[in-house]
Amino acid sequence: MSTTSNPNDLSARLRSRTEADRRQIEETMASEQRRLGERLRAVVNDALRTTEADTAVTVARVRVMLLNAWLRPLVVGVIIFLGISGGSWGLMQWLSAGIQSRIETLAALDVQIEDARETLAGIEETTWGVTLLDIDGDRFVVLPVGTIAHPPWTVGGRPALKLSSE
Repeated sequence: MSTTSNPNDLSARLRSRTEADRRQIEETMASEQRRLGERLRAVVNDALRTTEADTAVTVARVRVMLLNAWLRPLVVGVIIFLGISGGSWGLMQWLSAGIQSRIETLAALDVQIEDARETLAGIEETTWGVTLLDIDGDRFVVLPVGTIAHPPWTVGGRPALKLSSE
């Protein structure tokens, strides 16, 4: 055998060697890409866990802020509104009951006044307008106007008779 090489052999060896180097490079690249992918997944998962934890903390802080900034004042406002409304309603009920009671009392007094006027008219009719008065210890019988021409005493412009104190 001869050790001489021809260009075809050299070309075939060069192709074979190039093919082997290419396969080795591809295998090395694939291995490096897998390791890089695994590292990237680990970094991304770690970043995702960190982001989730930070988001959870932020959400908790926002909840606390909303609770302090909005919910509590809202609850306090609603309680104050209900207290004022309930108190106003109660006050209106109490005032309404008082007014209704006074209206009923006024109606009863009007009836009593009308009865007293009717009684007074009846008394005046049966006494012919004669009135008995006690003025500073002196007793008088006050007569209707025009019953005596020259009365010895007058009370309120009406003729009167003075009764003896004995």
